[in-house]
Amino acid sequence: MFVGAPRPVLPVARPPHRLAAADGAGPRTSTQDHSPPSMFAAVPHAGAGRTTRTDAPVHPDAVPAAPYRRLPGTLRSDTPLRDGNNMPISRSIEPRFRPRRAYVMAAAVTGALLTAAPAAADGTPTAPDGGGAANGKPTVVLVHGAFADSSSWNGVVERLQRDGFNVIAPANPLRGLASDSAYTASVLKSIKGPIVLVGHSYGGAVISSAAAGNPQVKSLVYISAFMPDKGETLGQLAAKLPGSELNSALKPTPFQSGDGTKGTDLYIQAAKFRDVFAADLPARMTKQMAATQRPISAAAFMDKASAAAWRTIPSWALVARHDKSIAPALERFEAKRAGSHTIEIDSSHVAMLSHPDVVTNMIRAAAGQKEPTLASTGSKTLALAVTGGIAGVSVIAGALTMMAARRRRRTAS
Repeated sequence: MFVGAPRPVLPVARPPHRLAAADGAGPRTSTQDHSPPSMFAAVPHAGAGRTTRTDAPVHPDAVPAAPYRRLPGTLRSDTPLRDGNNMPISRSIEPRFRPRRAYVMAAAVTGALLTAAPAAADGTPTAPDGGGAANGKPTVVLVHGAFADSSSWNGVVERLQRDGFNVIAPANPLRGLASDSAYTASVLKSIKGPIVLVGHSYGGAVISSAAAGNPQVKSLVYISAFMPDKGETLGQLAAKLPGSELNSALKPTPFQSGDGTKGTDLYIQAAKFRDVFAADLPARMTKQMAATQRPISAAAFMDKASAAAWRTIPSWALVARHDKSIAPALERFEAKRAGSHTIEIDSSHVAMLSHPDVVTNMIRAAAGQKEPTLASTGSKTLALAVTGGIAGVSVIAGALTMMAARRRRRTAS
């Protein structure tokens, strides 16, 4: 059969072929050798208990053929084509189930649901600027008081904006109750839709007059504030009940306006600022606040209130038990007289700085939201996240089930 020096021919492994079962139960693997015994050898298939054929002459020096193993990306057909001797002559390629794709699909489904959750958390679209027009929420207007500026509301503004409220914190001129109220009233007229009007300290007196006759103002919120009745002055109101240490801490400073009018500005002495105004804030912070405080004209305490909007508009009031600028007893008296929804907390005069969460929750209540909005608490977001997680797990579980079924079919065959 060989001429001259024998030329070794390496065996080529071929897969086991299948024969149709006589009882119709499905294909079975044939271990029958259809070739002459002197020309072909059989090599056991590792781990499968089957016999794999090698269709090549075996030379004494040839290396035994490795067991047949299916390469990645290929699958045997359960019904291969056969020649006249019932030998397999070709194999069809059928789609291969790829578990990694299932994992990627599951992750994509879960990620898509989780990404969409925050956007749909409150069920309504949000205006690009956070305005209330798109989501039906009122605009919140925050009016600061004396010895401060609009930045005193920063912590509250951040929380309200996160909830989807449109927030405006205009600068209070602090030049006189009549002029400051008129200025604030003009700001309110520029706003479309319902308004929640909030005032701190002297800002409370300003909003009481500014909101009068404005049907857009749906609620008033007073934070450690003056709430004068019509015809009252702040000086008269402050003298009603003891407990304030503000007068002895004031520093009068003369000023002259551009038209030549002279007046007196009132500052809080830097050495007494923290104790009287913001005792529950860090000393380093109150030192900066004392240096940047905005004075109020002394005339503001002598102007009579032109209106008391709290008589016709629902109101909320926060009483600061440790307030030394406005007596806590006076704050309670005002809230009771106005019939306000009232809470008391252990705070200094600047509760919006030391307790921004409490102040924000009170504003939410005045806006008709007893609980924080879903966008901030994440209750719907959490529900959607759970739904997305379940969907992802379901996809993975289905993938694993399909893998197990295929393995059982191959083992059974």
